[in-house]
Amino acid sequence: MQVQGAARILDGIDTETREAQPALEQKRRRSSRAIFLTWLRKIHLYVGLWGAVFGLMFGATGIVLNHRAILKLPVEKTVQKTVQLAVPANAFATPGELSAWLQKELQFKPVAEPIVKSQPAKKVVWADRDVLQPERWTVSLNRPGGAINAEYFAGNRFVKLDQIDATPIGTLTRLHQSTGVNVFWVLLTDTIAGSLILLSITGILLWTQLHTVRTVAALTSIGALSWALCFLWSI
Repeated sequence: MQVQGAARILDGIDTETREAQPALEQKRRRSSRAIFLTWLRKIHLYVGLWGAVFGLMFGATGIVLNHRAILKLPVEKTVQKTVQLAVPANAFATPGELSAWLQKELQFKPVAEPIVKSQPAKKVVWADRDVLQPERWTVSLNRPGGAINAEYFAGNRFVKLDQIDATPIGTLTRLHQSTGVNVFWVLLTDTIAGSLILLSITGILLWTQLHTVRTVAALTSIGALSWALCFLWSI
């Protein structure tokens, strides 16, 4: 009798253990999800703080760029539109030499790498006749506060210069477009773009709380929006 009673007690304990296992497993899953969501909130918080530092500037300059034509905002002003600068005889053999001479002559040190292009000599039609156009060189020297664009035809005695001097708003918009900046600024803006992407992802995950129905709804909405954008881009 004692053995049977002990067996019944053990059977009861086993039954209670089996019944408690699903509840323990569900509690464990909830605990893991809560820890994951806590880390998501921290990531969302600190990434948002970093993105807000420069996001304010990029948002403000983005509005300026969107409305510069309607509001006629002074994004850039030209101190002197065009000037012809005499060059030494037989001074340049390559566009790179022209770029180096311009930087020294004009005392203009660009922040970004100079943009140097060369177009070979070619025949063009002018006044119903074929004219041989000499080799054409262009040099762009850029920095956030302004730029100098040069155009030179090989063998010419003058080089044409266009100078742009940006206003404070113009300087901000040039920074917004990463015009005339170095590699460090480009990488910095990439971190801001990455933080916005990460903010979007963590925000969606926090909204869904990792519930199946919400997650499926969010993924379906994102998929539909992506498809719509791709469709509109292809039109």
